[in-house]
Amino acid sequence: MADLKTDFCGVPFKNPVVIASLETTNSPDLMKQAFDYGAAGAIIKTLTDIDDMAVLTMNSKYCIMNDRGDIIKGKVPRDFKFYSRSGYSSTYYKDWIPHLKELQAYAAERGAHLIGSAGAKDVDGWKDICRTIEDCGLPMVELNFGCPHPAMMPGVHGGSMIGQNPDVAYEVTKQVCEAVDIPVMVKLTPDQSQPVAVSKAVKEAGAAAVTATNRYTGFAVDIETGEPRLGGPAGIGGTWTKPLTLRYVHNIYREVGIPIAGSNGVFDHRDVVEFLMTGADVVEVGSILMIKGMKWLPNIIKGLDRFMDEHGYADIASMRGIASNASVKDYSDQFAKSRVHANVNEQTCQNPTCNVCVQMCFYEALSQNPAGKIDVHNDKCIGCELCMDVCPFDSISMGPTTDVHYAEGYFKLPAEIYEGPDKFGTRRNNMETIEKDAPKIAAE
Repeated sequence: MADLKTDFCGVPFKNPVVIASLETTNSPDLMKQAFDYGAAGAIIKTLTDIDDMAVLTMNSKYCIMNDRGDIIKGKVPRDFKFYSRSGYSSTYYKDWIPHLKELQAYAAERGAHLIGSAGAKDVDGWKDICRTIEDCGLPMVELNFGCPHPAMMPGVHGGSMIGQNPDVAYEVTKQVCEAVDIPVMVKLTPDQSQPVAVSKAVKEAGAAAVTATNRYTGFAVDIETGEPRLGGPAGIGGTWTKPLTLRYVHNIYREVGIPIAGSNGVFDHRDVVEFLMTGADVVEVGSILMIKGMKWLPNIIKGLDRFMDEHGYADIASMRGIASNASVKDYSDQFAKSRVHANVNEQTCQNPTCNVCVQMCFYEALSQNPAGKIDVHNDKCIGCELCMDVCPFDSISMGPTTDVHYAEGYFKLPAEIYEGPDKFGTRRNNMETIEKDAPKIAAE
């Protein structure tokens, strides 16, 4: 059995799955469900003294869209888009005090943690909310510098408006860190932001960790009515954002060296693994629980456990950051790597019925011959791997290009910088040539 335990900012977690701050943590009963279903932590929906952000939550709107931008009615696919607007906790932060104490005790009985979240209208408010969280016995607090919605609220200054300014983020973080003794983590925004610069600023200010990232601000359209979804801009997340989010996790992991809570893009355990391999210490799960329910949570945790056993990972530490550590620092590192070329398995290739690889080869490296086979023109193949990815029969692989291959005329980077104009010919990857070389035409 794999060991799912991990240490985050000096706090032990029984697994790396933490419930993000959103509607599923705006209720004591829902948070109890989260702990019962195995979450190692749950971050309360942001506690606030901003009246309008509480009212906004009572005016929340949601829509779940598919890859066409239509509303999903029924089973939610993996590539869903979660488009919504919501505020902070609809209960005044001081009224949460007895519940915070009870929930922290409930979580501790199950080997888990209740984590605070704060969003205030001024620095004194930030400090007071965070002190309240600490006084209730919570082990950590997350500063919400990522919420996209305050920017749409007249007179409200907070959330992503703070997270877009390293100097402001530094000052608020510094004052909070001086006011409390528990670890402070900062939730970053991807909007018009400098996540690495902000991460460096809040680390210098005393933050113990960052959360990368909150949701983006988007705009969605119902083309049947010509109206904007939900009336206008709103927060948007879903698995489609994951590669964008992972870029920030990767950059912060490599350049800042601060503990990271990954967030924004989780559907199942595979996404959790990607966050961990990119450099996250724990992973926050949110939107998917709003559309599949808390019962989905054990699937994520059990899936992670199963994946680690099947792939030989003994613990979380053995996975953390391995993809980022293997990544090139810049493209010059990539150019220095050994080259590869395409090989076609004639036994499994379905040419002439299928010729998608020829159509997709924009380097003139593949062609269809009259015998119904795919020829590889190695002097043209640059090893881009596109043909391997589009082949529906897994009949193309990439092999290393050696000195022997170079001697035989395989593609080699030219000594000069630019290629000649002859590369603009499309003698092989056009339909006229493909049809001319088809076996049926050749037989006729």
